[in-house]
Amino acid sequence: VLAGGDKFFSIGLNLPELLEYDRRGMAEFWTLFDDTVLDLYTLPLPTACAITGHAPAAGAILALACDFRFAAAGPKRIGLNEIRIGVPVPYLADRMLRQVVGNCVANELEYEGKLIGMEEAKAVGLIDAIVPAEEVELRADAQISELAAMPVAAFILTKQHRTRDIPSQFQAIRQDLNRAFMDCWFAPATQDLLKEAAQRF
Repeated sequence: VLAGGDKFFSIGLNLPELLEYDRRGMAEFWTLFDDTVLDLYTLPLPTACAITGHAPAAGAILALACDFRFAAAGPKRIGLNEIRIGVPVPYLADRMLRQVVGNCVANELEYEGKLIGMEEAKAVGLIDAIVPAEEVELRADAQISELAAMPVAAFILTKQHRTRDIPSQFQAIRQDLNRAFMDCWFAPATQDLLKEAAQRF
C-alpha cells in the first residue's frame, strides 16, 4: 500500500530543490524517478494507492503505477498538470493513464493539464473507489489482503500481461525521451514557469 499525507498525498516533484540542479544533475534525478515508477508499476505483488490528499503531477504518476487507487471523500484533486508548467507529461505516465482511462479521457486530462475532483476521477475510471478519509488505508489493505490470498505464481503472471509492454517500449526510446524532456525543462520560458510554481511550495 502506497500512502501519503492528508493535505497532499504527494505534491509532486520538489521543484525548489530541482531548480538548483544543472542539466546533468536533473538528468540523473529523472533517471532515478523513471526507475522508481517502473519498479512500482511492475512490482510482482498487488499494489494499492491510498490517496487522502491532493495528487498532482508526480503524485498522480505514482498513483497510476499502482494496481488500484482508493481516495478519500472530500475536495481533493488529482491529475497531470505538467503541460501548464511547460513540460510534457512523461511517457510512462501517458502510457499508464491511457491504459487506465482510455485515449479520449487521457487526451482531455493531459492536453488541458486538468486537476479533477475525486468524484470525476472515479467517474472516468482513474479512481477505483471513494471512501471516508479514515477508511482509505483500511480499504487499500483489504484489497491487498484479498489478492494476497490468490495463488502467487498465477497472480504474478496475470499482472505481467498488463505490465509487460510499457517498460519494453519505454526502454527502446528512453534516451531520446529523456533528452527531449531535459530540453523542455531547461528552456528559459519553462524555467520561468517552474520558478513561479515553486513559490507555492
